[in-house]
Amino acid sequence: MTERVLVVDDKLALAETLADGLCDRGYAATAVATGEAALSAVRAGRVDVLVTDLRMPDLDGLALLDATLAAAPELPVIVMTAYGAIDSAVDAIRKGAYHYLTKPFKVEELLVFVERAIAERALRRETAELRKTLGERFSLAGLVGRSPAMQSVLALVERVAASAVPVLLTGETGVGKGAVARAIHGESKRAGRFVAINCAALPDQLLESELFGHVRGAFTGATADRVGLFAEADGGTVLLDEIAEMSPALQAKLLHVLETGTVRPLGAAKERAVDARVIAATHRDLRRRIGEGTFREDLLYRLEVVAIEIPAVRARGDDVPLLVDHFLAEARQRHPSSPATAFSREALARLCDYRWPGNVREIAHVVERCVLLANASEIVESELPEHVRDAPPAGDATFTGPVIPVRELQRRYARWALDQLGGQKGRTAAELEVDVKTLNRWLADED
Repeated sequence: MTERVLVVDDKLALAETLADGLCDRGYAATAVATGEAALSAVRAGRVDVLVTDLRMPDLDGLALLDATLAAAPELPVIVMTAYGAIDSAVDAIRKGAYHYLTKPFKVEELLVFVERAIAERALRRETAELRKTLGERFSLAGLVGRSPAMQSVLALVERVAASAVPVLLTGETGVGKGAVARAIHGESKRAGRFVAINCAALPDQLLESELFGHVRGAFTGATADRVGLFAEADGGTVLLDEIAEMSPALQAKLLHVLETGTVRPLGAAKERAVDARVIAATHRDLRRRIGEGTFREDLLYRLEVVAIEIPAVRARGDDVPLLVDHFLAEARQRHPSSPATAFSREALARLCDYRWPGNVREIAHVVERCVLLANASEIVESELPEHVRDAPPAGDATFTGPVIPVRELQRRYARWALDQLGGQKGRTAAELEVDVKTLNRWLADED
């Protein structure tokens, strides 16, 4: 398709000269003498790039720019101005014009910016199509849940996605904190990338380099400059998984980034501005870590502008059949040779009875294993992993060992529950349906 360029100037001869020059370079360029004529062509969808003078008697360039951006927000507008009207050109750029040229100029100069504008418009369209294609994976559609607990999470994601404030995601290992972070990014419509890093996976110096980058020679082995994840995610989102495992020294540097919006690569003399939204995730109790002196209180305040706790699977039992179906469909796509299309009623009932200590991640792995090893279209109970098939129902308890006093049983169970829930006393008390004071009393004898 030949791109259509419209040139508008009340001096029609000048507009026609520019249009002729663009036609010689392969564009379908036309010229008009009034802003009204140009706006009619824009509204009719007959323009790919608009080149307009700023000073015109009927509809001036700034008014035409406003009307054009209202009618066709993605249409690139290049403004032309006399030397003495640079301030007006700057106003046009602030309003959304792509670029401005000061008269007199050559057609070759205009050609450069027309080519760039068309290329950037094509890139934006390609990005939009890519977002649409990946929408199922990076949006609310990728989060499965009809239980009240999960519906509350989905409602919070929708409310906070459009803002740029930091978000703290908490919950047990495997509940899907990464998926929620991706959903927040997808719903935010931020143009930049989503990047994630596990803060527990790297030693301090390497983690700092991964996050903020480094310059050549900053440390042994730094043979070239490296752009950090914050710079890679400029205009996008950074997920800091397992944030509780970050050292206090690195926490201080992260706090500086959050407060100033700038990063300094290792060994660099200058800082650079970045616009990366921060989402942090942890299964630890950060306030307990603060008490232990391993996490900065001021950093927690910065991170938990919005805090979202992702419920464990056992707290959202109604969602298990939905999650099984969701991961079944994904696994069938990855393993098209598998005959599996469904779980039998008995197999699904067993999956619903299981407590899922590994949460959503464990469901995904179990379902994929079943699909991979399936012998028929229906996955039966005997094909479930042994630890799932033979586990006691969620409501049952198995007791072994000597009889002990109830007080000691309370203490042990309270400690076990607290450890299972990442040391979060408030959440543990809620799960045990007692207040925190009672939980503290149960735990008191262990000190």
